[in-house]
Amino acid sequence: MKIATFNINAINKRLPNLLSWLDVTRPDIVCLQELKAEQGAFPEEAISEAGYDAVWVGQRSWNGVAILSRIGQPVMTRASLPGDTSDLQARYIEAAVAGILVASIYAPNGNPQPGPKFDYKLAWLERLAKHATSLRKTGAPIVLAGDYNVAPTDLDIYPTKSWDDDALIHPESRAAFKKLVGRSWTDAMRHLHPDERIYTFWHYKRMRWPRDAGLRLDHLLLSANLRDRLEDAGIDRDVRGLDGASDHAPAWIRLRPS
Repeated sequence: MKIATFNINAINKRLPNLLSWLDVTRPDIVCLQELKAEQGAFPEEAISEAGYDAVWVGQRSWNGVAILSRIGQPVMTRASLPGDTSDLQARYIEAAVAGILVASIYAPNGNPQPGPKFDYKLAWLERLAKHATSLRKTGAPIVLAGDYNVAPTDLDIYPTKSWDDDALIHPESRAAFKKLVGRSWTDAMRHLHPDERIYTFWHYKRMRWPRDAGLRLDHLLLSANLRDRLEDAGIDRDVRGLDGASDHAPAWIRLRPS
């Protein structure tokens, strides 16, 4: 089973890129973030014609998340992150697919920091950690996939000092991600590639893609009962270099059959 996460950065604008990638790589399950489309504007017909069923939570501006599957209809179990009923940002969706519980996650960016946006980021990640603990206690096999907007270590960002004040690498952001992962979850990419510089995001500005000045912001976390099934993980880097590309590249894992 191949599971991917992809911050598409406006699904209707990038739809040709998305459909081409789906056709070439054929992931079984795909978690999308930053749809930038209202609920009724999601391209359900085009996704269906590509062979995928979908559940999604749309929203204008910067948010919106979805889960696609070509191995059975996703059964949505949650359309928002619990813990704050006043939070209306579409950043979390959860579904059961083919015996696995999958979440598509779009954590807040948090800039500028300090300030209310950074406070919201830290509070959101704390809520995610609490919910992840509740999910883990069910004993279900779980994949928490998405754009966490955290580069966890210095190995996850190109050598530079220019991002030192950014919320993506702030010590409190990194501490929140480390607390979330803890001992109970496996960062799939780092589990298989512990010492490699791996990036999933390259900002449009300052020639960062041609210079390979990237960050690893997109992660797939596995519950302990999936760790031994992990057989491969990678980044589809070439997708970032296409015309009209998102500033993210898809990250993916492959699981052995149970």
